[in-house]
Amino acid sequence: MSGPGTPGVSVVICAYTEDRWEDVLAAVASVRAQSRPALETLLVVDHNRALLDRLGEEYKESGDVRVLANAGPRGLSAGRNTGIAASRGEVVAFLDDDAVAERDWLRHFAEAYDDPRVMAVGGRTEPVWASGRRPDWFPEEFDWVVGCTYRGLPGGRVRVRNVLGGNASFRRTAFDAAGGFATGIGRDGSRRPLGGEETELCIRLSRARPDAVLLIDDRAVIHHRVPEVRERFGYFRTRTYAEGLSKALVARSVGAGKGLESERRYTTRVLPAGVVRGLRDASWKPTPEAETSHVHSTARRVEPHRRLRQ
Repeated sequence: MSGPGTPGVSVVICAYTEDRWEDVLAAVASVRAQSRPALETLLVVDHNRALLDRLGEEYKESGDVRVLANAGPRGLSAGRNTGIAASRGEVVAFLDDDAVAERDWLRHFAEAYDDPRVMAVGGRTEPVWASGRRPDWFPEEFDWVVGCTYRGLPGGRVRVRNVLGGNASFRRTAFDAAGGFATGIGRDGSRRPLGGEETELCIRLSRARPDAVLLIDDRAVIHHRVPEVRERFGYFRTRTYAEGLSKALVARSVGAGKGLESERRYTTRVLPAGVVRGLRDASWKPTPEAETSHVHSTARRVEPHRRLRQ
């Protein structure tokens, strides 16, 4: 419930496979546990009748969760657009179906919208590795490969070119000004893990509303599950190649200048340090004491995800 002067927030979670059943339930539970309650949660199912029926049965007695079928073509962009069209909130937030939000996630989003210029607010996404620890060779500069916040992004509440779609929110008027997510960009159920739809939307939004302010607040935290298959170098290679294709689609849509502006800075300033450290860490063998310390620190970071699923 929103008080006077605070926006009502609708949360959209897009789901596509029964393999993530427990993750979807945990995502919804994390929204229900927010310190600042959501106006509603919309579960949008991407062309999977069995999952649609099963989730519909799970939440049929719920007044705060609605289960919808993707009304557009297969893919994440159309699923998000379906959620936007059905939502009632002044702000629409998006949460990945394999992530859980910390208790103050929506509160930090909502507070930023006290400034009427703010059109979008994103947060920080932390990886929860299926193996219990980060692979030795995997530098934090590349955490975008697994859908998480990467080293090199500024801390605090800062202005950015674009938010990252799995942990983001938009004022409803942003969609009125710029339209929805482009269905020709982003994941569509194919084996190639494309992305970039939120970047393209944010660039269009800034063009339609030059006064728009887009922010990332790193206090708005979610914990994103990384399955074992995505900890392997084969997925890393495939995802980085797909990201190049995604950036090409974004550049084709909005122009190479804006479409690749942040990526140029990232490639020249951030990646070299990450590659060097990744090579160094991959060759370092931890002592038993260091290994124990790492496992304990990882367990503490994973605890919010584990607690919400109990």
